[in-house]
Amino acid sequence: MTASRPFFSFSAIAKTSLAAAVVFILAACSTGGGLYGAIPGDNRPHKGVDRARNMPIQGIDVARYQENVDFPAAFGAGIHFVFMKATEGKDYVDPNFRVNWERARQSGMPRGAYHFMTWCSLASEQAAWFIANVPNDPDALPPVLDLEWNNHSSCKNKPSRADALEKIRVMLDAMERHTGKLPIIYTDMNFHRDILEGEYFPNAFWLRSTAAEPHERYHNRTWTFWQWTQTGVVRGVRGEVDRNAFYGNQNDWLTFLSTGCDPRAIAALLPTGRCGYAK
Repeated sequence: MTASRPFFSFSAIAKTSLAAAVVFILAACSTGGGLYGAIPGDNRPHKGVDRARNMPIQGIDVARYQENVDFPAAFGAGIHFVFMKATEGKDYVDPNFRVNWERARQSGMPRGAYHFMTWCSLASEQAAWFIANVPNDPDALPPVLDLEWNNHSSCKNKPSRADALEKIRVMLDAMERHTGKLPIIYTDMNFHRDILEGEYFPNAFWLRSTAAEPHERYHNRTWTFWQWTQTGVVRGVRGEVDRNAFYGNQNDWLTFLSTGCDPRAIAALLPTGRCGYAK
């Protein structure tokens, strides 16, 4: 006996297709993504950072989560720089730092080290730890001070604005004296709002903004580097990696490499003896 074929009216099919489309759209919106699907270079793209993808000078930042990075492959694929985690607090060194530091140097990729600031130890202790573990390499990028609240740490201390700023300036000064380069400040929206907003620093800023352009989130704070996604895909890196863009063009980038300063700030900083000129 032949089984009968089910009958669907056109209206039933149309209703089913419409419902499926609505479910897909709602699911896509719930991800927070702007393009609702992986694209080359980003597993979870957002339309708010579309401009970053086309900026000419691209980079990555890595830590222990990215193992065995193939720096020559990444460099050959158009990654111009890497910042790598070195130290945290007064007693932690990223287990991949020394290998990453040397491999990036051998590949020819410009590289810099960052220190993750914690709020449960003295700034002087953290400065000493950074100095003890990060080489003073003349060919390195300026060091980076990573300023965030330690929400995922056992340290839950939140200093006052005045106390935090004092610790930050101690750390920045020590990093500059150790490397001879003006450190870069990395921060996110919450810490910037609570502590850094409205405060002057001569340092270049590296801002995290993965769903909008930095000027929309940081009240027009001038930025030199923009961390535009944490779900990046880059040749030579297993899994996802943070991707970053430098603000300017190739000439601006060459100026930054030769001076350690944002080209737009060099004129103002020259009297201080910074920007690659002997004091």
